[in-house]
Amino acid sequence: MAEAPSAPPAGVSESAARAARDLRVLFSRLRRRIREVAQDDDLTPSQESALTLVGKHGAATASALASAEGVRPQSMAATLAALERHGLIHRSPDPDDGRRQLVFLTDAGRARGEDNRQARAQWLVRALDERYTEDERRTVIEALALLERLSQP
Repeated sequence: MAEAPSAPPAGVSESAARAARDLRVLFSRLRRRIREVAQDDDLTPSQESALTLVGKHGAATASALASAEGVRPQSMAATLAALERHGLIHRSPDPDDGRRQLVFLTDAGRARGEDNRQARAQWLVRALDERYTEDERRTVIEALALLERLSQP
């Protein structure tokens, strides 16, 4: 992995610094590759991301979605307008505040999200099956068990 090496923080081993750097690069590349698998040309990456976010959070306001995505409300408004034109979301008045609207997935939006999830999962299964031997897959499983500790508090 070709990221320029930097000195590890004081008291941290060189191997820990290298592993951290290599993991960040690898996860970034893998995340991009998995996203590419299910993307259609008719939606931008930000639209795909917003569609996924609405699917995860259910009904939400545009400002809440903008905050969750780390974008300006105006940017989220434009993204949501495009998703609405594609028939993937719809908006309804917020029962708690009539000035706001809640964003929901349409049936087409839910189907697209599920299709994307399935395509990504199938790609990953096939890639692991085709590119690795059984012993290598066992090694990957063992490494994942070790990496799981990073996700623990």
